[in-house]
Amino acid sequence: MEVHEVERRDLEIFLTLAKELHFGRTAERLHVSTARVSQTIKKLERRISVPLFERTSRQVALTPVGQRLFDDVGPAFQQIEEGIARAVAAGRGVDGVLRVGFIGTAVGQFVIEVADLFHGRHPDCEVQIVECRYSEGVTLLHSDEIDVMLAGAPSLKPDVTESAILFREPPVLAVSSRHPFARRESVSMDDLARDKVLRPRSFADEEDALVVPRTTPGGRPIERGTTFGTIQEMLALIGAGKGVFVVPAHARRYDARPDVTYVPIHDGQPFGWRLTWLTSGESARIRAFVHTATDHVRLHPNPLLAP
Repeated sequence: MEVHEVERRDLEIFLTLAKELHFGRTAERLHVSTARVSQTIKKLERRISVPLFERTSRQVALTPVGQRLFDDVGPAFQQIEEGIARAVAAGRGVDGVLRVGFIGTAVGQFVIEVADLFHGRHPDCEVQIVECRYSEGVTLLHSDEIDVMLAGAPSLKPDVTESAILFREPPVLAVSSRHPFARRESVSMDDLARDKVLRPRSFADEEDALVVPRTTPGGRPIERGTTFGTIQEMLALIGAGKGVFVVPAHARRYDARPDVTYVPIHDGQPFGWRLTWLTSGESARIRAFVHTATDHVRLHPNPLLAP
């Protein structure tokens, strides 16, 4: 197979599928159809004359040849992408200061990793990391205290723009270690009707419902309890038995404490992490940071759950 025969988009689709191992998620990340992904892989396999993926009704896996191609091409493709990004930045003048908001230890670590990669590409642009309170939501964008924020749920504000979902994370239910649920392997969304769910302070009803719906799949109301403003307030209330709350799975690793247990929600809606910013404040800096974050998750598809 001649190098010039393979288009950049074909390689991007192959490399993304090699990491996702799922045609639907690959299509979603690259904003193409599932059929386009399938056709591209078949075209590459015809050119190489061997299968790159093993496909069954339940899973997709790299063949040995596919794994070798991924190992050989991945680093070179990343280097080319970074070179193009640096050239584009030089032409657009990505400089100044970019303020990036986050909530939580693990999310902060991810933002710092992206910021380090961003600084390597755009050394004239300083990234300032800003920790936000859980209850502040996107209010810091509107008060001009941050330029862009990493969020685990979509915004309902009409003046806010969002990136594509960078990565997804399964939900878990944070409960007191003395709670009956703490002894279970998993819970369902219907189980949430059996306790009070804490509520982020200052969240409107529709914003609160993005994290925890108002009713269970079976139609039972999910009652709200005490409000909280920070993650530490939320965990203290849960540890004291004052309620439960739905959090991303990385909390089991980064927010471990003896009085709180995290139980998987087997039918819960995954958190979809994306970058958000005011539409009126969009800039070359923000676009470059989003591009850098997208590149980062190509190499680290599940950055908050990685060992």
